[in-house]
Amino acid sequence: MNENPEVRAKKREKEKGTGEALDWLQCIVSALVAAILIFTFIARTITVVGSSMVPTLEEGNLLIVSRLFYEPKYGDIVVLRKASFMSDPIVKRVIATEGQTVDIDFQAGVVYVDGVALDEPYTNAPTLEPENFTEPVTVPKGHVFVMGDNRNRSTDSRSASVGCVDNRYIIGRALLRIAPLNKFGRVS
Repeated sequence: MNENPEVRAKKREKEKGTGEALDWLQCIVSALVAAILIFTFIARTITVVGSSMVPTLEEGNLLIVSRLFYEPKYGDIVVLRKASFMSDPIVKRVIATEGQTVDIDFQAGVVYVDGVALDEPYTNAPTLEPENFTEPVTVPKGHVFVMGDNRNRSTDSRSASVGCVDNRYIIGRALLRIAPLNKFGRVS
């Protein structure tokens, strides 16, 4: 049976539309699967809660965090979870790693690691609040000593409730601030 050319053209147009819709659906599903894999295994987003990292980070900042091939080092901003302190993730700066000794002169507001005063231009004010910190602490193997940049408004490794943090509690290192957009950029 011979079809009318007009009917054949309509069929081809309908098939073309269905093919394009399937192509779009495939692209959307692929993008969703890729996003899920990336945010499950490579990076995730965390919202900053509280003021312990002011002036570096503020409450509500949205961060991209990754643990992929990560080994903690001094100065890194990390997101960690320590159920004995808080159920939600917290954001702090690594001050010392395993084997290093931390001492703090609260009269002068200076933090020392292995006897050397730290140059800390990122802090909000000198470290004057001792929390439970009474004597030098040597960081155990597989742990880090963390502090907030807003030293006098931060509960961190100076406190017995946080103490030195096991590296396994580190969710990852903060890489980028993605919100608010006017502060978008690398976190340091």
